[in-house]
Amino acid sequence: CPLDSFDIRVSAITRATQRVFEGIGAWEGMVRRRISAYREMHVWDASGDGAIHFDSADLGEPDLGHIIENRVILAALLERLADFDNVDLLCPAQVRSLRHEGQGLTLELEGGQYLKAKLLVGADGSNSWVRQQTDIKTTEWSYGQKAVVATIKTSASHRETAWQRFLPEGPLAFLPMTDNYSSIVWSTTPENADALLALDDAAFLVMLQQTFGDQLGQMESTGPRGAFPLGLQHARDYVRERIALIGNAAHTIHPLAGQGLNLGVSDAAALAEVLLDARAEGKELGSLRVLRRYERWRKGDNVGVMAAMDGFKRLFGSRGAPLRWLRNTGLKLTNASGPVKDMIMRRALGIEGDLPRLARPQRTASEQALSK
Repeated sequence: CPLDSFDIRVSAITRATQRVFEGIGAWEGMVRRRISAYREMHVWDASGDGAIHFDSADLGEPDLGHIIENRVILAALLERLADFDNVDLLCPAQVRSLRHEGQGLTLELEGGQYLKAKLLVGADGSNSWVRQQTDIKTTEWSYGQKAVVATIKTSASHRETAWQRFLPEGPLAFLPMTDNYSSIVWSTTPENADALLALDDAAFLVMLQQTFGDQLGQMESTGPRGAFPLGLQHARDYVRERIALIGNAAHTIHPLAGQGLNLGVSDAAALAEVLLDARAEGKELGSLRVLRRYERWRKGDNVGVMAAMDGFKRLFGSRGAPLRWLRNTGLKLTNASGPVKDMIMRRALGIEGDLPRLARPQRTASEQALSK
């Protein structure tokens, strides 16, 4: 594969998210294009001897998840969307105004077209226009970092393993793609990120080799590079009357554990479940009473993950000797504790917790019979 054929933005897909994609019939389209399973994960601290190793075999699972290019995910979802004759896709389109009218909403699009709806779902990213129109406030801060992303070819195999080295300026992750290709996410200071982008390919590969080490052999070539700023943002409310926020419109987190997209997919699956249940009970879909159930369900889980990622970022970003000792000791103790590692893996896989129905394991016919 030529390096420029890869999307520089990828996502780590958990088992829970995979089940949602399978449930809506989009997973096959992703598999047909390009996905890469990862079965192990190595994490270590550049400032000490702390390290931890996760292996899907310890849980009896086939893998820990999949690395999938964002454009592959989007293409498969759009392909599946085209199968439904009760969905109208307006693209490109831009909303000019939003107003409440009687028992619904009216949206005016650029070009003069009007849309009426009982419910508007804002899934329009961290700079959400929908959120701004509803005057929902956010809690947010910058991490003072940028993530440099690129696809790298190495001389040695990644062995279907995700690698992450914690540096004082931020983590450097190698996420396995096909063959000897890996997608890197290098979180660092904005100044260093800009300097890395300005290097020619040869100089960039030298810097990457020096920083990461030789676990994957030699850094042979790189594709196009990009960078984006890192920060935390959380909407104080997820819902208003006839409006719900999901995904990055409701929350953005540090990418060090690759949970951003998975949280958004869980939001979508939970909201869909709440709405289907409400319709079956004859309730008004856009009412606050219905939408608050979705908010209560997802907000607690999202806050927990966001707090954990923020804590990890601050812990591993500290240069102080006490915190360096604490994180290296913590890594070693966790690595030595099978039950704790298993709990972390099960949670990261998305096979535990209050999951939407779409994200739960499908029961076999015999299991369903036994439950009756």
